[in-house]
Amino acid sequence: MRVVQIIDSLNAGGAERMAVNYANALSKKIQFSGLIVTRREGDLKKQVNSEVAYLFLEKNKRIDFRAIFRLRRYIIQNKVDIIQAHSSSFFIAVLVKLILPGIKIIWHDHYGSRAKETKKENRVLIFLSVFFSAIFVVNHQLEDWNKKNMRCSKVIFIPNFAVSGNKEAQITNLKGTTGKRIIFLANLKKPKNHILILKAFQDLKLYESGWSLHLIGKDYFDSYSDILKRFIELHSLENYIHLYGEKNDIKYVLSQGTIGVLASTDEGFPVTLLEYALQNLAVISTNVGYCSMIIQNNKNGLLFNPSSVSEVKTQLLKLIEDEFFREKMRDNFNQSVLENYSEEMVIEKLILAYKISK
Repeated sequence: MRVVQIIDSLNAGGAERMAVNYANALSKKIQFSGLIVTRREGDLKKQVNSEVAYLFLEKNKRIDFRAIFRLRRYIIQNKVDIIQAHSSSFFIAVLVKLILPGIKIIWHDHYGSRAKETKKENRVLIFLSVFFSAIFVVNHQLEDWNKKNMRCSKVIFIPNFAVSGNKEAQITNLKGTTGKRIIFLANLKKPKNHILILKAFQDLKLYESGWSLHLIGKDYFDSYSDILKRFIELHSLENYIHLYGEKNDIKYVLSQGTIGVLASTDEGFPVTLLEYALQNLAVISTNVGYCSMIIQNNKNGLLFNPSSVSEVKTQLLKLIEDEFFREKMRDNFNQSVLENYSEEMVIEKLILAYKISK
């Protein structure tokens, strides 16, 4: 089996991290595993294993014939059977299939918000889905949407997984007191809903008992991040809420935390939750997307409605005030993720799905 992952960038997003994870994991399991980036390289390039056949297409327009023929040459030279196209990279995959009709395209849908969108908003995707051999999805809402709207009959749920074994530098030292750090790992953009956590942190006055909040993720320096910075300044929280931007040493960053939070109003299958678990954080999470399947409320973490500040405050206080409960949630979550979302288990399911799709 010879498979290549295609993704538009290697910026630190969920779909991008999974494309790299799949390419790396498959390089140990199948004859050939490749990774192609179409538009932009990024920090995740450093995490691509040397065994993975990597190519950057440098695509700079919607229909870029130079990039299409570079992709065609790569596929022929490496005798690729399957293109696994993540998110918006389906477009170039279809274009190359028009000149290499024997290639199989599997489209991987990571976009949680799509489940709320109309056919009209996705008309190009739906029209081109006739060229897909199968569709992989990261939660059951997306599974239902794709079965209902797409022109491809094979829709398969494939859970995400996080990687614990990769070595990385230890560069970023978090401010604040050890044992009292809350970490929010998400790029500063919609629908990540950072302001909800900032409001809860302020309302509960957690800083008075030594707690601090740490926002890790890309800052786009737009109106979204301006709102967060103004809130921090307005409430004089500069010494307690810290913004670090995008970081490459995520495992080291998370290892310094105590509680991990996720507050999105929409999600697919957040790899962030798995990363929290592998670094032994107790977790409170939004209940959207696949989050409520990963976390069983009061068993291995705490869930809340992302439109309710009062729910967030209630759940956060449970972890803040009861160290025994916090450690129990942390240990249960770590064990649950290791048992249900391990690399070995997911890759086995993935390879079986490839065989079904052929």
